[in-house]
Amino acid sequence: MPRESHTLRAPSPPVADAAYRGVRDPRRLSEAAASERLSLALAAACEDPIGATEPYGEDDGVVRMLVTEHAIAVLLVGQITKTLTVLQLSFTG
Repeated sequence: MPRESHTLRAPSPPVADAAYRGVRDPRRLSEAAASERLSLALAAACEDPIGATEPYGEDDGVVRMLVTEHAIAVLLVGQITKTLTVLQLSFTG
């Protein structure tokens, strides 16, 4: 039986724009690459939220952390609703 993937929910556009400001600037190659890596990691987390992420604090399987080379995202995993909600996104440079 195929696994159901999760749906990604992100903050509203103004909040997301502020969070992604350093990641999404296509004029800078490193930031574009960081954005691509983050997008791929989020897609992988939609397919396997526990396997593609790390525990955030106590491993409750609900709040998880997605770490890439240049970004850290804190995610809320909705197992019943099959959703991932981005709670915090930080560009690490």
